Amino acid sequence: MPYINRAAEKLITDSFKTFKSVAVTGARQVGKTTITSHVFPNIRRINLRSNQLFNAAKTDPDLFLKSFERPLFVDEIQRVPELINSAKVIIDDVGGKGNYLFSGSQKWELMKGLSESLAGMVSIVELSNLSMRELYDISFNQHFVPSEEYFSERQKEIKKYDNIWKKIHNGFYPELYDDNSPNWEMFYDSYVRTYIERDVYDITKVKDFNTFFRFMVSVAARTGSVLEYQSIANDVGVSLETIRIWVSILQKTDIVFLLQPYYSSHLTRNIKSPKIYFRDTGLAAYLTSWLTPETLEHGAMNGAFFETFVINEIIKSYTNVGKDYSKYLYYYRGKDKVKRKNENNNIEYEECEIDLIIEENGTLYPIEIKKTSNPSSFMAGSFDVLDKEISKNKGNGAIICLSEYKLKLKDNVFVLPIEYV
Repeated sequence: MPYINRAAEKLITDSFKTFKSVAVTGARQVGKTTITSHVFPNIRRINLRSNQLFNAAKTDPDLFLKSFERPLFVDEIQRVPELINSAKVIIDDVGGKGNYLFSGSQKWELMKGLSESLAGMVSIVELSNLSMRELYDISFNQHFVPSEEYFSERQKEIKKYDNIWKKIHNGFYPELYDDNSPNWEMFYDSYVRTYIERDVYDITKVKDFNTFFRFMVSVAARTGSVLEYQSIANDVGVSLETIRIWVSILQKTDIVFLLQPYYSSHLTRNIKSPKIYFRDTGLAAYLTSWLTPETLEHGAMNGAFFETFVINEIIKSYTNVGKDYSKYLYYYRGKDKVKRKNENNNIEYEECEIDLIIEENGTLYPIEIKKTSNPSSFMAGSFDVLDKEISKNKGNGAIICLSEYKLKLKDNVFVLPIEYV
């Protein structure tokens, strides 16, 4: 398999030079082992999925780590979290930079352990699955924000994206872009089975594969929607509390992302729940039985999948430069009424909704995401509600869509092809 250059390479190498240790987190199969092997080909590597190594580490974590020279790569560190405390003792004793490189697929548990034991000694890097920039070998590596400064730099390296729906359907796990990539359905069938039997079981000891699978299907059918725990509980036939726990597991293992609502005392908000997005469109397509790119593109969920795709590309632009996207990205839905055009081109009034709000340096940037090549100014009608937010500045708005060209729709509102993300 030819190696695909990853945007996070510089972040990882710079962190290893600066911190005493580095942890690379991310979902199963996003390429954590591959990128670390590429960046640090000469570092000794151990994987705690090995029963022999796992048992030795569990029995005496201090002695186990002392048995290996540094620098050392420890994969699946969440299986033996006691090693983190052992690493702290060694790092305190020897000092220096770049002692340990950890990797794990349970981000929250890993971050909690690292932040408690190795505070100030570890840099945590989240690796997402492949981005469109990476697939098209685009060197531009800034996080997305629709500012004039961003536009000026981004347009220096624009490449036309082809077969968009094929990629949305395929998903963005690196193995699927191998010259000898596995069958799509077989890959995801194996992925889900391994994920439930290993990652989910490690966290909660869930043994009912079929029920948890139905839960994942139910959540995938709601990607891009406001999260309603009770509705999912009704679908799956388990308690509300169980669904809350299971959703948190999907978060912890980077299967889903919860987009929080934007709050301000100056705005009237009636939605307090987050929106839920699958972190990979291919996995969501598999779970919801969209078996071809064509049926997905023309099916009832095409808008939700396109929105999920764009949201994920924006998230990747943040993770690849080490930014915590949850501190910048929100959505808004309020009681304010705005003009819309319905399918018959008649004007009607709907509740105000903004798909995405990016907040940065005291400025709010409203974003609409539409599966269209010919957007209208009505699609940006909700942006004006942010004028009420007197404590923040209002930046450029954007409609991210399938347009071929970047256009100015009206004052401070741009039509953006997806290539600009």
